[in-house]
Amino acid sequence: MSKTTRATQALQQAGVSFTVHSYEYDPNAERIGLQAAEAMGADPNSVLKTLMVLVDGKPACVVVPSDKEVNLKKLASALGGKAAQMMKPADAERVTGYHVGGISPFGQKKRVPTLIEQSAFAHDQVFMNGGQRGLQVKLKPSNAASALKAKVAELI
Repeated sequence: MSKTTRATQALQQAGVSFTVHSYEYDPNAERIGLQAAEAMGADPNSVLKTLMVLVDGKPACVVVPSDKEVNLKKLASALGGKAAQMMKPADAERVTGYHVGGISPFGQKKRVPTLIEQSAFAHDQVFMNGGQRGLQVKLKPSNAASALKAKVAELI
């Protein structure tokens, strides 16, 4: 497994300090983020999942703890929209350039508005997808938000 991806390159270019962690990815896992947390022995609340959504038909990226579900009404409101829905997996792969299970908020093909759930900031360090299945980056949530130019909001 390569430890250099578009996501890690984007973090390096942004000058963000991070460490790379790999784990045994289970393609049959019911909830990929929770499986990653378990495989790494990490608190599921500190392992953030990347979700691709449509807000009023426009793509956006949402980062929330792996053990939580995003509230679509709060999400739409945070982006000034009326309605939000999950993006279809094939569309998410096309927009990001990553495969489902390996979608990172960093280094996506198309830059889209990004939001991070505010509870992520309760942790000194969080894990986020590193751009391929079985690869996570560990970094400070504030550094992630800065690199992504993300809006912080209550999304759960």
